[in-house]
Amino acid sequence: MVWTGVHRGFAVRAYYENNRSVIATQRAFRRQFNIPRNDNVPNANTIRSWVRRLEETGNTLRGNKHGRFKNVRTPENVVQVRTAVQNSPTRSARRHAIALGMSDRSLRRILKFDLKFHPYKIMFAQELRPDDYVSRRNLCEQMLAAIHPNAAFFSSDEAHFHLNGYVNKQNFRYWSENNPQIVHE
Repeated sequence: MVWTGVHRGFAVRAYYENNRSVIATQRAFRRQFNIPRNDNVPNANTIRSWVRRLEETGNTLRGNKHGRFKNVRTPENVVQVRTAVQNSPTRSARRHAIALGMSDRSLRRILKFDLKFHPYKIMFAQELRPDDYVSRRNLCEQMLAAIHPNAAFFSSDEAHFHLNGYVNKQNFRYWSENNPQIVHE
């Protein structure tokens, strides 16, 4: 949970008022902010780190973050990603990232948090003609006649068999804001 400055300030004050007792501080924190018994309160390490940070810096909030500023999720990059995905929505996020020169994780963050896109799965279906119903029924009747009445039988629709070779359907995703209801026949 994210604790505000008010929460942190109260916890530090309660820590000193309760003779540096973390348990008493947690109980006071629960009473002050009306937190039920089974909900989270700051743990002992968190309270001690707030106290230590206050003693060292005069502030319970974290200081400046050091290191390089992350500037991948800029408005220009968001527009670039949007146009790339709209031009070829079936291309994988990894291939988009390579084409745009950014990391896969950054591109996925832009797709999810900035553009609110979701990878929708393309549904596989088989086109059925009027004469297919008769042939399917005949096949089912033949299968039922071939199976012993007391035999254990297991059936599954998890595999797709194609005449032109194997297709990994797990890689078929369509990035979009709303579900396009695409059916691949």
